[in-house]
Amino acid sequence: MAISPSGLSPSVGPKLSPGSPEALTLAHWICQSYSYHVGAELLRPDSLGGDSMLKHLWHHQDAILCCSLKSLPVFIFANQAGLDMLETTLVALQDISLDKIFDECGRKTLCADFANFMNQGFAHLPAGICMSTMGRHVSYEQAVAWKVLAAEENSVHCLAFSFMNWSFV
Repeated sequence: MAISPSGLSPSVGPKLSPGSPEALTLAHWICQSYSYHVGAELLRPDSLGGDSMLKHLWHHQDAILCCSLKSLPVFIFANQAGLDMLETTLVALQDISLDKIFDECGRKTLCADFANFMNQGFAHLPAGICMSTMGRHVSYEQAVAWKVLAAEENSVHCLAFSFMNWSFV
């Protein structure tokens, strides 16, 4: 939401500029947390500076989605591939809960490993099927989920997912 090139932020209200401190901070937290938990870089090292990190994350080929830590997690951010995969917009994203995109098998996998995921900080999810907001099935080869840490507070800000090699079925 905060890092979209258009700067639209449904839950924050006013329009944010692409280079706003909030947008850059969220992009930094997403990438830094991925590296910390997974032990690999989400973006190429040459794209990790300032505004280019924001642009590279937005245009990343994998669908990257972030959801809140509420009892019913809702999405708070998606890059362009994530919006395309869910067939939605940034404004409508906040109305989509995490449980609505996974099929029964995906929900069971996520729930079964959730305690481990929260302790370890990340989880690799096997290939599966999820659902777009238009009811179309989306297959993905693998997904990675990780905790996005807010560096200043050293607390969990949200959960992030990267769906790799996704396509409509």
